[in-house]
Amino acid sequence: MKIEIGNTKPENFIDRWPGEFNIFSHFEIALGIPHALFLITTFKDNGMPNACFQSWSSFYGDGGGYYVLTPLVQQAHTYHNILRRREFCVNFVSARYFDACYQTVFHNDYETDEIAIGGFTSEPARCIAVPRIKEAFLSLECQFKTDIDLSEKGIQSLVIGQVLLAAIEEDYLNGSEKKYGQDGFMYYGYELHNFTSGDQGERKVASLNILRKA
Repeated sequence: MKIEIGNTKPENFIDRWPGEFNIFSHFEIALGIPHALFLITTFKDNGMPNACFQSWSSFYGDGGGYYVLTPLVQQAHTYHNILRRREFCVNFVSARYFDACYQTVFHNDYETDEIAIGGFTSEPARCIAVPRIKEAFLSLECQFKTDIDLSEKGIQSLVIGQVLLAAIEEDYLNGSEKKYGQDGFMYYGYELHNFTSGDQGERKVASLNILRKA
């Protein structure tokens, strides 16, 4: 039997922190669709590095370019940094850096170097002024193209950036063992414990281990 969930938040889904279901749709919690995790680096207006632990994104292109599509809270530093400087960098690190990435969530004061606070190392980018993260196995240097207010309520915007250059570690370029193993892409998912009772479960982090040929 399939459970049908409408676009109105179920009454048993209660905010665990103020504004949770203003920032997140109830579908995010109920469906648990996995997404790649990464760090977006930008500069704050005081020149300090900003690092945003991010997910819920897509990467695609055609003959006219390759693009990053990522949603950002309009009140967040990262969104305003991108609009102001019109550039950003996407940095993929493995799941073993999960706790380090979360330090950028807990320590994001205006005067904080958020790359250093996670124990990461800044390295110069090639096409943009924003730094890459040295520990990342893949970094995408991006130029801001446009943004779209997702719900037209001034909550989140879908930011679209064109990839100008990709920097990937040589041993990740070919094959799948490194890229899709424990040292490769880190994924975010959500484990719902009990939809009926309103027990909302917990967020999970994972990496891919086995691929079957398509």
